[in-house]
Amino acid sequence: QVQVVESGGGLVLAGGSLRLSCAASGRTFSTYLMGWYRQAPGKGRELVARINWSGGSTYYVDSVKGRFTLSRDNAKNTVYLQMNSLKPEDTAVYYCLCATNKGDYWGQGTQVTVPS
Repeated sequence: QVQVVESGGGLVLAGGSLRLSCAASGRTFSTYLMGWYRQAPGKGRELVARINWSGGSTYYVDSVKGRFTLSRDNAKNTVYLQMNSLKPEDTAVYYCLCATNKGDYWGQGTQVTVPS
């Protein structure tokens, strides 16, 4: 079993910044990738950004390119999402996904609110 724990959400004014953290832990496992998804009220869950653990290649959805940045701490099996220049349309529950050799594991979600 792998536990995925997110932190760092909150309320921030438009133009502000937040940093989300996601830590995966558990008995021996290999991480394939970690990523962030978000789900706004009344909408489906969308991929925001992800990073391949082997090689470190990243993907960002067009709407966050240039504003959001992924980084990671391999030793801690942790990924960070630095979110700058936040907009009201970034308001959503953000979920972390950890894909491993034992399956895919999701965090509980963390709320990000950017008032309009």
